[in-house]
Amino acid sequence: MAAAGGTRYAARVSVSETHGAVNAVFRSESPRLIARLTRLVGDIGRAEELAQDALVAALEHWPSGGIPANPGAWLMATAQRRAIDELRRGKRIEKNRELLAAEHSLEGSDVPDLEASLDTEIDDDLLRLVFISCHPTLPTESRVALTLRLLGGLTTGEIARAFLTSEPTVAQRIVRAKRALADARVPFEVPRGEELAARLASVLDVVYLIFNEGYSATSGDDLMRPALSDEALRLGRVLAELAPLEAEVHGLVALMEIQASRAASRTGPSGEPIPLLEQRRESWDRSLIERGLAALDRADALTAVRGPYTLEAAIAACHVRARNADETDWAHIAELYAELARRQPSPVVEVNRAVAVSMAHGPEAGLAVVDAIAAEPLLKSYHLFPAVRGDLLYKLGRFAEARVEFERAARLTKNLREQDALLDRAATCAEA
Repeated sequence: MAAAGGTRYAARVSVSETHGAVNAVFRSESPRLIARLTRLVGDIGRAEELAQDALVAALEHWPSGGIPANPGAWLMATAQRRAIDELRRGKRIEKNRELLAAEHSLEGSDVPDLEASLDTEIDDDLLRLVFISCHPTLPTESRVALTLRLLGGLTTGEIARAFLTSEPTVAQRIVRAKRALADARVPFEVPRGEELAARLASVLDVVYLIFNEGYSATSGDDLMRPALSDEALRLGRVLAELAPLEAEVHGLVALMEIQASRAASRTGPSGEPIPLLEQRRESWDRSLIERGLAALDRADALTAVRGPYTLEAAIAACHVRARNADETDWAHIAELYAELARRQPSPVVEVNRAVAVSMAHGPEAGLAVVDAIAAEPLLKSYHLFPAVRGDLLYKLGRFAEARVEFERAARLTKNLREQDALLDRAATCAEA
């Protein structure tokens, strides 16, 4: 097949420069390509293969022909032609109205003005791809891997490194996820009615899980993995553009923007974690804070009842609105956590509420909240429970008990930075 386009090209550059440009363009365009192709061919796995075929074609043609003025449209046209050729060989195109329409759009022009004619359709397809990648039928780890692969454009190697796992494991998760979606005949559509809320919650959970793994890594040598949190924030912003009337989408974006604003101040020179109240607030990113507060305002404007992510964003907003640690409105934060606990009961939320209660009403009041949930099974492996309890005991002068809790927390965490910090606190108790 001849290369798409022959006249609208930029100046020729070296082969290595062209390959770099191709990979950069493909990374940014692949979600749109895969989304559009999935609607056309009805299968995510085949859509990704067709997108990869278009990448190979670009690597073959662009070094000699030059980079197209509209590389995204070139890739889209090339991939669509290959899909049409494949289905024609199978004599199936007559039954596929979407491909017939795509074929018509390609007639008479080497590179049609896809940016102008298909933007709205492709945005709709992207939203469908978001929902299918995060489908509840898939295990959580598969949803995360598939989302990063299809919507983030990350390679299996990049995903594996980000989550400190093996590349074959990630590749297997992605393959199984695609097969499961095909076997279940999951429709490529945006859910409607009552199903939308549950499916949207799954999408938001996946995006926030990715963000949290980057913001507070569960294992490894580093407290943070910025590439993951940055990718989650990008996905959240895209989702907010695709679903502008969903309050919780804006609530999640607000939460991630505000949390990300503190990233630079969360670690010291040696990578050690710095507690929130000890962070240098002048180093917080004001532009991210402003974006986060604006997103929170949008969420509040869309609903009178805040959802869980919007409530968490409101809590984060209390911290960034305070000029210094002493001005933090802990009483209001405790009230917001209480509301969050009513909307989404969880012992983890109660642990966080205990911290706010202790700051507003004293460590003894916070300890009462913690001790009331001590029997919860989920907390047996949650390292922040003994860490918080140890901190409250320390403030009450019960140093021997606090030391035991800090040591228990250190054993539970798999993050070496957190482990070192907790053992340092245990040592402080021994010296008190």
